[in-house]
Amino acid sequence: MEIPDHKHTNALIDETSPYLLQHAHNPVNWHAWNDESLKKARDEEKIILVSIGYSACHWCHVMEKESFEDEEVAEFMNEHFVCIKVDREERPDVDQVYMDAVQAITGRGGWPLNCFALPSGKPFYGGTYFNKRNWLYLLKNVIEEYQKNPEKLIAYANDLTFEINKVNLGPEELGEVNGKALLKQTVENWKERFDKVEGGPNRAPKFPLPNNYQFLLDYAILTKDDATMDHVRLTLDKMALGGIYDQIGGGFARYSTDELWKAPHFEKMLYDNAQLISLYANAYRYFKDDFYKDVVNQSVEFIARELTGPQGEFYSALDADSEGEEGKFYVWTKAELAEIPGIEMDFLSDVYRLQDKHQWEGKFILHRNYGEKSILEKYKLSETDFRKKLQAQNKLLFDHRSGRIRPGLDDKSLTSWNAMMVSAYVDAYAALGDKEYLQRAEKNANHLYDNLFSSSDKEAILYHNYKKGTVSIPGFLEDYAFLIKAYLDLYQVTFDDAWLNRAEALNSIAVSDFWNKDEHMFYFTSSDEKNLVVRKIDVQDNVSPSANSVMALNLFRIGQLRDSEEEIEMARSMLSRVRAAMPSYGSAYSNWAQLQNTLTFPYHQIAVVGKDCMERNLEMQRAYFPNSMFLGGKKENDMPLLENKLVKGKTFIYVCVNKTCQLPVEDVQKAASQISFR
Repeated sequence: MEIPDHKHTNALIDETSPYLLQHAHNPVNWHAWNDESLKKARDEEKIILVSIGYSACHWCHVMEKESFEDEEVAEFMNEHFVCIKVDREERPDVDQVYMDAVQAITGRGGWPLNCFALPSGKPFYGGTYFNKRNWLYLLKNVIEEYQKNPEKLIAYANDLTFEINKVNLGPEELGEVNGKALLKQTVENWKERFDKVEGGPNRAPKFPLPNNYQFLLDYAILTKDDATMDHVRLTLDKMALGGIYDQIGGGFARYSTDELWKAPHFEKMLYDNAQLISLYANAYRYFKDDFYKDVVNQSVEFIARELTGPQGEFYSALDADSEGEEGKFYVWTKAELAEIPGIEMDFLSDVYRLQDKHQWEGKFILHRNYGEKSILEKYKLSETDFRKKLQAQNKLLFDHRSGRIRPGLDDKSLTSWNAMMVSAYVDAYAALGDKEYLQRAEKNANHLYDNLFSSSDKEAILYHNYKKGTVSIPGFLEDYAFLIKAYLDLYQVTFDDAWLNRAEALNSIAVSDFWNKDEHMFYFTSSDEKNLVVRKIDVQDNVSPSANSVMALNLFRIGQLRDSEEEIEMARSMLSRVRAAMPSYGSAYSNWAQLQNTLTFPYHQIAVVGKDCMERNLEMQRAYFPNSMFLGGKKENDMPLLENKLVKGKTFIYVCVNKTCQLPVEDVQKAASQISFR
């Protein structure tokens, strides 16, 4: 193998992030975000350029090639700035601060994110992608302004920092709230933005936003809202039939650039796929649609095949690009398809819409028709035979595609995203009963505890990142929140108290190190963080739920399991600070709305105890019950809800609401009939 002769090497060569390592041989003297680089800026009184991106970001790669690999640009940057490269996935705390600043300045954001800050770290200007000409022009203007009007820049940076430090929360509400009216208003306002033909929102680009549809699914079940249920099903179907879903290899791309879910931005992210696996698993549990089961199985195998490491850790992402071209790995020409032995072109053309009018940049993104009865009739196939035939054709396509040059892999492992995938495996196990899915969940959950959690008499800390045995960044609230959730999810399908104990231990650390008692919310960073100019409080749900909304639901669940009003009251208090914003912007508060569901409609504690409790528990969970949690075991337990419920030689199911249980039953169907949301 020929080793490249690198003309330049900068400080990023010592990092583990694939994104930072991509820039380690730029002529720009990049530094990582750390004490030393920030001290350098202060000591030299230089402007800090914070440039933020991630390895799967297409336009990040473009700007690197155009500007950061250019000697002229690099010379100017090196002379006048302390240049700091940040992987937004490794340092979401840094990204939050400077993204908020750029959005406040320009009204928009995105990646690559380039923000200029005073030597103190306070931001004063920024933007996203710039071509070389505009970038050089901007760099020179920034330096000129800093030299001529430093007082003006300092004053503006102070004002901007004050603005981005504001916490956009409502007052804590006292007294009773009409939860049903609040939720109804939220959903009715939201319906005005539904795309009733293609699903999702009535605009492009379209992001999957799984937490949106998880809430809407639960709300539709709880209220028997048929219109909302129809929209959820339409969206789930359209996404899984569209080009945003890898029809032959499984897994979803990050978002669709059009309204049809056809043309994706081709990068595949772990956090998207984890949440979507959970969503489709829950949809399968409720609708019993084999199409959803196929999506779950296929996507799970994509994770196992392409995003899983030797310790059971999950990698972060696959690039959109291969061979310097976005989507090249995933798209097809008719001529290439026709040359594959065994391919039935007429059948594939009908299924995957291989007509000229459906081309994308001269090639085809495989996507399917919505409702394929005409294809079944044309080829005289039953639904079962159609699925078998399509799977066989997909196998031929997959094997052929495997010979292509693959997109780049971001092989760092992040605690929060790994925890989401643990929950996804748990949900897939509950839906499909495949024990291997549970084993994969437990392997990763143990890996996270053994390798990213450190506990001693003096300190207990969870780390954010892992790569080849190395951890370096203390955990953020999202790491605690999603790992607590994952351990609670594991408890529900195993009744192993170890998972619950781990969840409670992490919860105690989060409350101790992140809780803001004045705002009744958690900071995103721990009390040990000193380098950021502000400590952010993250509340809006986005491509993944906000860490605070996940923590609020965790507190509620722990309170229910332990019969502890303290945790439940903390969750209520947190919800009260964002409740006023929900009706006008439901999609940004959908996980909070999920908590409102639990406080508004009957919340069921389903206790399964006795010698066959595990079998009964799994049988029970093969159906989907929103607003419910499962607990139990074969032995006596210190949980109040399990006291005096064991009967030797028997297995009983108790359906309880507000600490009051109905008569125990041994039959799963009878237990299910006791669950009511009225």
